[in-house]
Amino acid sequence: MAFTLSSIAGSARSPDLSPGDWLEAGQTLLRRGGLRALKLRPLADELRVSTGSFYHHFVDFDAYQGRLAEHFAEAQVGDLVAAIRKAEADPVGRIRLLAQTVRRRGLSRLSIAMRAWAESDARAKAAVERHDEIVLGFLTDCVEASGFPRHDAAVRAYALMMLGLGKVHAPHLHMPTLMEELIGILARPAH
Repeated sequence: MAFTLSSIAGSARSPDLSPGDWLEAGQTLLRRGGLRALKLRPLADELRVSTGSFYHHFVDFDAYQGRLAEHFAEAQVGDLVAAIRKAEADPVGRIRLLAQTVRRRGLSRLSIAMRAWAESDARAKAAVERHDEIVLGFLTDCVEASGFPRHDAAVRAYALMMLGLGKVHAPHLHMPTLMEELIGILARPAH
């Protein structure tokens, strides 16, 4: 995931965009406004190009949406998990790195938007299911490597993932450190 929209801020875009540029822009729109924000004109505006350049990469908007759903599960989360596995040896450190990356990239908001889209589109539903399979497998492996039996690790992994998706207003908790505290409770065995 080398492309970031912040890298183009303030400059006019070249029409030489890749399909990945369009997919990243679509994810930005999904994060901001959900599926109702995902339309061709706003996509082109996000990339500062004409709508015609869209058709250099996609047959139609339906094909684009299918690719966008696939990108969410395979290219995005699959690549992220693989990179984290390479970058960090400690299993709890891997969980921390995933949580930091999700927070920094706004992936929780994207995941929530994808889940809403999955209610009405089989492609999005399949992508969300694949995403969850990858993330839960990764988290389960990490928690199990920390010393928990596989079933307990899977339950704790599920709790970690759900906590990452939740946006509960809890003013009595220090939100910037909450995930770190939860990782400590759920991923470190009491010895």
